Amino acid sequence: MGIELAGIKMKNPVMVASGTFGFGEEYAELIDIDQLGAIVTKSVTLAPRAGNPPPRIVETPAGMLNSIGLQNDGLKAFLDTHLPFLAKHDVPVIVNVAGETVNEYVEVVKALSKESEVDGIELNISCPNVKKGCMSFGIDPKMTEELVKAARKVSKKPLIAKLSPNVTDITAIAKAAVGGGADALSLINTVMGMAIDIKSKKPKLAMTTGGLSGPAIKPIAVRMVWQVAQAVKVPLIGIGGIMTAEDAYEFILAGAAAVQVGTANFIDAEAPLKIIKGLKKYL
Repeated sequence: MGIELAGIKMKNPVMVASGTFGFGEEYAELIDIDQLGAIVTKSVTLAPRAGNPPPRIVETPAGMLNSIGLQNDGLKAFLDTHLPFLAKHDVPVIVNVAGETVNEYVEVVKALSKESEVDGIELNISCPNVKKGCMSFGIDPKMTEELVKAARKVSKKPLIAKLSPNVTDITAIAKAAVGGGADALSLINTVMGMAIDIKSKKPKLAMTTGGLSGPAIKPIAVRMVWQVAQAVKVPLIGIGGIMTAEDAYEFILAGAAAVQVGTANFIDAEAPLKIIKGLKKYL
């Protein structure tokens, strides 16, 4: 079950997706996080972010909409508090990084690259729930390449670009990310969606729109992994509605070297471990 992804050695190919597992502290009280292939942290930004106003999570048929807005306590708090906790565990740590400008990304990547406990960096260029940065970089090939190239200049850590499905041609973005120096690609992030309360006649999310995740987007994600696998040679990490070992294997058959479990964590804290066990049995 062990794999090596862009130089990161993992016990298995099952990771937890950014934003669905916090920094691991809460889940560590419920499951043995050392059994995971890797932990991908919640997005870390240069300065603390309060995130978007509530309501910011809405359940939908076969999934959920979220508009969290990258709430986190910033780089310093991550280095002082969250990273020391993760360093106590025997599991690779991949830090998801977000920002509003190229310089913000670079500053965070530069700081993380000095930390031996950080095994890899995932560039969030695909979050749809913020007004500046993130997805604006991930929907334009030139901006994608520019950002990845800037991060590459200041880091020797494995660099993973997380791609948005909210584009016309995801292979163009994938090629741009690889051209900029990405060692691997994560796909997909959430799909833009909306829900309206027919009684109040108002959107159910305070920010009107949000990112759709869960089983509803799995066919889109599998298709995009398959497309990108034909276009680039770097390892791919499949994300989107993975609830079972069979779902994970479907992504692997489409061309993924590893997978990330996201929305399933909200339903069952043991979901990733069950998928690891089931995948091993299935194989």
